[in-house]
Amino acid sequence: MFNNGFMESLSKVHFTVPLFIYIPVIAFFIYQSFFVLNNTAGWFFIYLLAGIFIWTITEYLLHRYIFHFVPKSKWGLRLHFIFHGVHHDFPRDAKRLVMPPSASIPLAVLFYLLFLWLLPARMMDAFFAGFLIGYLIYDMTHYAIHHGNFKSQLMKSIKQHHMLHHYSDSTKGYGVSSSLWDIFFQSGFKNKK
Repeated sequence: MFNNGFMESLSKVHFTVPLFIYIPVIAFFIYQSFFVLNNTAGWFFIYLLAGIFIWTITEYLLHRYIFHFVPKSKWGLRLHFIFHGVHHDFPRDAKRLVMPPSASIPLAVLFYLLFLWLLPARMMDAFFAGFLIGYLIYDMTHYAIHHGNFKSQLMKSIKQHHMLHHYSDSTKGYGVSSSLWDIFFQSGFKNKK
């Protein structure tokens, strides 16, 4: 995609790299929540689940309004292609199925700062751990959807939903790890009878 090897390396990644980056970060926030903020297990899980839930709407909104926003300028179109268009042109490229750290780390920092500003301190660490868990579920699900064969009916339906987005109509089906928000915003695919 790039003539420059360094730039090329920033645009692709092995699917396990986000796990190596974010699992220690998640562990740090869980530790902080329990041993620095002294959250009880009950409150910890409420905050954690809130973070996962907020990730689901974030995933949908990012995919629908950022990744599928098509700018008019030449450089904007190039940037769009680098971030998401290449994935639609080459959906089985194993190195471009999870977000590379060159994009995910700045986004994670921005979301962390946003949540730090919006949320009470007691809630923040468990919430952000949940948000990052949601992100990892999204990345690993996305990789699996493109390279896995599933026996589970749930995973088959998640895969079908995403494959319709790729091969039928890319203006629908923006949820990757779940079709929840496509149902809510009526941006999903009609059930074929």
